[in-house]
Formats: sequence, structure tokens, C-alpha cells
Amino acid sequence: MINPDRFLADLHKLRSFGASGVGKGVVRPAYSEADIAAREWLMAQMADAGLKVHVDPVGSVWGLAEGPSLLLGSHSDSQPEGGWLDGALGVIAALEIARAAQEAGGPAVSVVSFQDEEGRFGVTTGSTVWSGAVSLEVAEGFTDRDGVTFAEARAKMAHLAGTWVDPAQFTGFIEMHIEQGPWLDQAGESVGVVTDIVGIRDMRITLTGEQNHAGTTPMHLRKDAFQALSEFNTRLNAAFEEVVTPSTVWTIGHVNLHPNASSIVPGQVTFSMQWRDSSTTRLAEMEAIIRETVATVADTRGLELAYGDLLGLEPVRMDARLRGALAESAEAQAPGAWREMPSGALHDATNVSKYMPVAMLFVPSIGGISHAFDEDTNEADLVKGLDVLAGAVARLTN
Repeated sequence: MINPDRFLADLHKLRSFGASGVGKGVVRPAYSEADIAAREWLMAQMADAGLKVHVDPVGSVWGLAEGPSLLLGSHSDSQPEGGWLDGALGVIAALEIARAAQEAGGPAVSVVSFQDEEGRFGVTTGSTVWSGAVSLEVAEGFTDRDGVTFAEARAKMAHLAGTWVDPAQFTGFIEMHIEQGPWLDQAGESVGVVTDIVGIRDMRITLTGEQNHAGTTPMHLRKDAFQALSEFNTRLNAAFEEVVTPSTVWTIGHVNLHPNASSIVPGQVTFSMQWRDSSTTRLAEMEAIIRETVATVADTRGLELAYGDLLGLEPVRMDARLRGALAESAEAQAPGAWREMPSGALHDATNVSKYMPVAMLFVPSIGGISHAFDEDTNEADLVKGLDVLAGAVARLTN
């Protein structure tokens, strides 16, 4: 039988690794000291639960049941300024259900904490490489925003790493997660059963102009990289108007301006460009508009233009059988207080779907806040989500 108190205690223990000191926030980016310490603690909990502990070549931590099993989990790394539940909730819920199953003599439930879901080196890096969407050899060359390579970072876990885990042993995958949006919280609902996960595209763009004196260079002679970025952003919003839907989103989330000094006309800017939608056709249309718009700005202003690698994942529909089990359990545990809904956020389940049926379960995010120290969920909703997940596992394994 699942133990809600043990579940909550483990969640708070995991929060202690990389605790920010601001609210319940955590600073636990992939391969940081806090991340590795958290993963070593998870390994000990998995072993104590009777699971076979395994670490794959990229540092994802697995707790494996014997024989064919249902796989549960998420990730335990965080954003540079992250919340305590993003990913961690799914890992600890999986641990509690697997532990209870071991104590009861079945069913067979395995657990995973994927590495670098938050994308320090790309997009859901650990599960992306495991799924074969990107080879390890290619991923080795990925860099974070400070220029550290993926190869250098994962070397910190080389003493723990073994071989790849065979996905054929799993009958399906369910990932429990916070919603990271406002809808459940606003409606006063306890649970969301995910229908599909949107697709995502992400790339870096560099505009190179001419660095010069900010006091003596006339405006009409400047090749100002930041002014080019500002114009691109304005033009892009207008260009998207006839293509996007109300659920489409796009973000310039990271900007690196050089030399980033108040008395120098910026000579170069590198920025992230990310867009998300449930339609692969629309994602491609948006890419074409982005490239055309930035090329026009660069040409008009006399700047050089360069692109980084285009990273992305396709939209994924949740498996009908797994989703149905979650829906039945939601109605049993929270009658009339749940909904079916899409996921606008990206998750490891997208990559796992290449190997097996997948489904997802959401609990509310207070105020819709995530990827921030203020991220939180009422503990009653956390336990309700655990109950729904456990009920779905029982339906699928009996």
C-alpha cells in the first residue's frame, strides 16, 4: 500500500539537494554537484526498495524491477532557478509506487530519473540520446551557454555509468508532473489527464555587426546587433499573426550580447529562438518565417547571420489504453474534479514514445507558476495525484 507521508518526506528530502534558500526553490542543473548528489541519494532509495539500480551512459538513473514491468518516472535536474516539483514529483511518485509494489510482492514497476530534461545541453538530452533521436557521438559536442561540452559534463558521472537500458523490458511509461500552467488551479480541479504533448523547435541565432564607440558613432552608420534583434522580434510577432493559433507559443529566452558594455555599440548578439505547437506543419511554417525575417533584418542592416543546430521533438499523442486507465482512476479518486488536457510543456515522455506506449498525469501548479523558486502545489493535490497514478497502475497490471 502506498504511504503518502513517506512520499511527501522523500519529496522534501530531494528538495534539500540544491535548495536555493528562497522559498522551496532549487538550483540543481544537470551534472552539478547538487544534481549528482541527488541522483546518488535516489540510487540508495531504489536499492532499499528492492530495485536493481543502474546508471546509463548519460547519467539517467534507473531502478529496475525483475522481468517485464511498467515504467514510471520523470527527471530530477532543475532549471538554473527551478522549482522543487518540476520533474522531482514524477520521480518520487514512481519511487513510492514501485516501493509499495515491492513490499506487496507485485506488480512489477520500474523507475527512471532521466538526465538533463531541462535542456542545459539541448532538449531533454538524456532521454533524447537514449531514444536514439540523437547519437551520443553527436551529443558529445553539444555545449551549454557557458561553453561547457556535454562530454565534459557527463564525465563527472563516468564512475557511476554503465550500459544502455533495454526498453523492450517495459510495457509502457507513465509520467506524473505538475501542470506548469494555470488551468487546473483556476478551475479548482485536482488532476489533469494529458491527451497529447506539443512539438518544439529550438535553435540559436547569431547576428554580427560592428562594435564601435557609443558616443561618436552616428546612428545611421551603426551596425548595432541589439537593434537588429529588437527589430527582428517586432517583425516576427507581426509575421506570425496569420499563422499561429491561441495555443501557439514562441520565446526568445536567452540573449548573449557582446561586448555587453554601456559605452559600446554591440557588435554581436547570440540568442535562443524557441517555438511550440501541436502541428508539425505549423512548426515548419514558423521556422520558415523565422529564417526569412531574420535574414531580411540582417540584410537591411548589413549584418552577418549564422544559425546553430535546429533541435526539436515532434508532437506526441498519448496512448489510449494508458490514458483510459488514468481517466478511470481520476474519476474514482476525484469525481468531477479532473479534466483531459494537452501539455504545452515538453517532457521526457515524448522521447520514450519512440519505444513504448506513454501517458501523462498532471496536478495543479499554484498560480500557474513553474520554472521559478515560487513553484508549488498543495500537498493534498500531490497526494491525490499519487492516488490516481497508483489506481491507474493497479488497473493496468491486474
